[in-house]
Amino acid sequence: MSTVEYAVGTLAAVTFAGVLLKVVGGERVQAALAAIIDRALQ
Repeated sequence: MSTVEYAVGTLAAVTFAGVLLKVVGGERVQAALAAIIDRALQ
């Protein structure tokens, strides 16, 4: 049973990482992050 739980946990982590990369990779998010960093450095 622990092997199945490990496999499901790994699959969930990979799926979450994929969704996170898709969101962070968006142009709007990158522009917002760049603006925040820009403001912080001024």
